[in-house]
Amino acid sequence: MRNNISAIDPAFAPRKLGDTRLNYSFLQKSFLLFGAVMAIVSPFSPDMIAFAAGGITPWIIVRLLGTPNMPAAAAYFLLWQWNQSFTRILQGVIDGEQLSRSLYGSTVEEAYWYTLASTVTLAVAFRLVLGNLRGPTREFAEAHKHWQQRDLLMLYIGGVVFSMICGTAAKFVPALDQPFEAAGHFKILAMSMVFATVMATGQGRNFMIAVFVIEVMSGFGGLFSDFKGGFIFLAVSAFMVRIRWSGTMAVVTTVLACVMLVMAVWWTAVKTDFREFATASSDSQNIKVDIGSRVGYLGNKASGDIDWTNASYALLLRLSYVDIFGSVIGVQAVAPEPRYFGQWQDAIDHIAKPRFLFPGKAALSDTEVFIRLARGNASEAIRGGTSISVGFVAENFVDMGFPGMLVGIFAIGVMTAGICRYFMTRQLPWMVREGTVLAIIYTIGHDGVEISLPKILGSMYMSLGVWAIMARWGFPYIFRYLGRNTAKRSTYTR
Repeated sequence: MRNNISAIDPAFAPRKLGDTRLNYSFLQKSFLLFGAVMAIVSPFSPDMIAFAAGGITPWIIVRLLGTPNMPAAAAYFLLWQWNQSFTRILQGVIDGEQLSRSLYGSTVEEAYWYTLASTVTLAVAFRLVLGNLRGPTREFAEAHKHWQQRDLLMLYIGGVVFSMICGTAAKFVPALDQPFEAAGHFKILAMSMVFATVMATGQGRNFMIAVFVIEVMSGFGGLFSDFKGGFIFLAVSAFMVRIRWSGTMAVVTTVLACVMLVMAVWWTAVKTDFREFATASSDSQNIKVDIGSRVGYLGNKASGDIDWTNASYALLLRLSYVDIFGSVIGVQAVAPEPRYFGQWQDAIDHIAKPRFLFPGKAALSDTEVFIRLARGNASEAIRGGTSISVGFVAENFVDMGFPGMLVGIFAIGVMTAGICRYFMTRQLPWMVREGTVLAIIYTIGHDGVEISLPKILGSMYMSLGVWAIMARWGFPYIFRYLGRNTAKRSTYTR
């Protein structure tokens, strides 16, 4: 008999008196307090109303998301995008300058409000599509508690190897880089299963810590700040299992947040020089130096002098993505794009022509779009060996203006949430559904509002196709393997 688990498993049960768990209800209370504090201190900001509104927006987001079975990754997806707008207000506090008096003038203030509105619109879409998800059965809710640590270790190692194979294959077959990237993120699912099982059972903490440290440290070998992924996956996994919130958990969370912040500031200080070293160039993203030399270079940098003040401010500038949007608004006021829905047309045209079928298709150039829509100087991005994008929010504004752009944003939210719903309704263990959604959301949204429209649409449908194939033909074998030693044998098939 398929009984609903809400009355059985503490992870899904209503909160008991005196029992606080990391769930959407907890986030609502936390962000309501955050919003109240921001409202109190807002008079000391150059933009009092914008500061207070930005401070209460996270509460609005989690209030919309706060249904019993909403995927944990949804909070990460939306709060990360909110962060990219609110940091612009914090920059104004440091500069002592109103948004309307910044380099791009009043358009930056408009961009700030439009970005907040877009994030809330995405939250509305998620609520409408995912708000009525049914809870798991006892079998699926408790499956992860019966998995053996050694089996999870083998799964994680397999995920790492598979990710490396996909990365190598993408270099040899560039036309298939996107499906290989989506498949390679199976490692995220494996990691979340490790974290969820350890946190739910309390067994194997040393194993979990080892996996976490390996993931964080391995993230420093590439050109980008991949180390933050380990922190994100650990946090979302804790949310997935509704971990009990205590004073110890609060201290651990604070320490990890501080460690991640220090790492981010340090990386901001060294990344430009490191990228030039790793690529042996100032305008390339192709790594030419072996991993050992790259790690040694970073080790030497770690013992060097760092200007922490300048690096911290540079990180704040990097997190904020409002000024670029503001420059787009200014350009469109003077020289609007001649084509109606031109950005959506280009995006749909691009994803409708897979490169393996259309080898002559031009490569995406975010920097070219940045120069065209924002009239920006991309020399700094090129010097740093990176690309620069105006982001999908700005592209929707170019196509439809405000408030019309919210229609496009809503459509993106419905599509993203629809993909999440597909996997959250598969006949799989609940933590596997959550972990799959985390892997897909990370593929789609780890760049936040700065990801371009073609890339976010392409990531959506490539992830849907690749993960649907893995869920249909790969997952049943994996879960038969994981469940072979449990007292209650189960075969997870569709």
